[in-house]
Amino acid sequence: MTDTADRTTTSADPVDEVKAWLADNWDPDLTVAEWWERLGTSGWGVPTWPSDWFGKDLSRAEGVRVQQAIADFGALPAPGGLGLMLAGPTIAVHGDDDQKTRYLRDIVTGQKAWCQLFSEPGAGSDLAGLNARAVKDGEEWIVNGQKVWTSGGHVADLGMLIARTDPDQPKHAGITYFVIDMHQPGVDVRPLKEMTGRALFNEVFLEDARVGDDTMIGGLNNGWRVANTTLMFERSSLGAGGGSAAASLASPGTVAGDLGRRAGDFVSSGGRRGGGGGTLFGASSKSLTKIAQGNGRAQDPSIRQKLMQLHTIGEVARFNNLRLKAAMAAKKDIPGLPNISKLLMSQTVRLSRDVGLEIAGGYGMLHAYDGDDRKVLDEATGMPYLSGITEMALFAQGPPIYGGTDQVQRNIIGERVLGLPKEPGFDKGTPFKDLPKNG
Repeated sequence: MTDTADRTTTSADPVDEVKAWLADNWDPDLTVAEWWERLGTSGWGVPTWPSDWFGKDLSRAEGVRVQQAIADFGALPAPGGLGLMLAGPTIAVHGDDDQKTRYLRDIVTGQKAWCQLFSEPGAGSDLAGLNARAVKDGEEWIVNGQKVWTSGGHVADLGMLIARTDPDQPKHAGITYFVIDMHQPGVDVRPLKEMTGRALFNEVFLEDARVGDDTMIGGLNNGWRVANTTLMFERSSLGAGGGSAAASLASPGTVAGDLGRRAGDFVSSGGRRGGGGGTLFGASSKSLTKIAQGNGRAQDPSIRQKLMQLHTIGEVARFNNLRLKAAMAAKKDIPGLPNISKLLMSQTVRLSRDVGLEIAGGYGMLHAYDGDDRKVLDEATGMPYLSGITEMALFAQGPPIYGGTDQVQRNIIGERVLGLPKEPGFDKGTPFKDLPKNG
């Protein structure tokens, strides 16, 4: 076992390779930390990363197939969360070798959990309007400001922070991207309870928190460029066909408390082969079809039509991945595809919401807001899938907003792909400190 994964030199199907590797290495009695150490350093944890940095140089489509193969085998998949999805890929692109050494191993092995400190109360869709300040103090920066809609902030060890370091520059300049220690004094994380009953998001208050020069990713005042790389990975990961269905049920990092637990307890098969499976949340046409067949609603022409539409969107997303794989093999790209994938995801969750509630019928008006209530509701209705449908319906309003609203995605496609003129404005060359501010 080496710190850096060996480069894949054969032309064999990566799914066959990872199955053979799992047969030799998966042990449900290992702790989560021990298993993720084995998986992450093998290169199979994040096979789309460079082989020099814990990957296998695979395409995104091949990476999705590998993810699903690990889940289908009944092994615990790679650590989920924003470290693997956003921080790691961004550091791989913009970080120096010292930063890659410092951060990437702890991401692929699940030792550190991450959050994204981008959005602010007055800077959401207009992210470049952020007001959080970082002021130079020797070899450190003192950070003050407020962030909001921070997914997983309550369990994060590290954060991806963008803060304004030069208000004399225009708003898209003068921003720097830092890695911040979430456990330090001056970082106050407050959960935001959603209408689903959960609190996945948080607001974060930064008061004289500190970041070092060596945590600066991509250089001083270059944070907008680095942040756009993070957003590109976010749209690709959240977009339809992103492969998140095989994400791990164990949580990375020192706060969640899963690293010392038995790895086999986090797979539905109890650690045996063939477990796999996922949750209804973010339901596919296949899972909703099974439910409709089970309660007799599959004969309804309207429901059948919507299920077919949901299946079609999934197939479009799958073929887009194949198109991207072919383009990358020819050293080309498909401009705007991450944005298109994000729009497809928004359409998927809205349609899943609508058809899910139709399948549930009147029971769709019932929702349980915690684990105990879910058990009571399951017993009362005899419908163990109901809470998944209603939670998905309540949460469906979120994905078209986070990760960049649908309107932002369409603007990007219009301006950067189709070449349409940008909206007029005077903020491009005006120093940020001279721009009018809300409130």
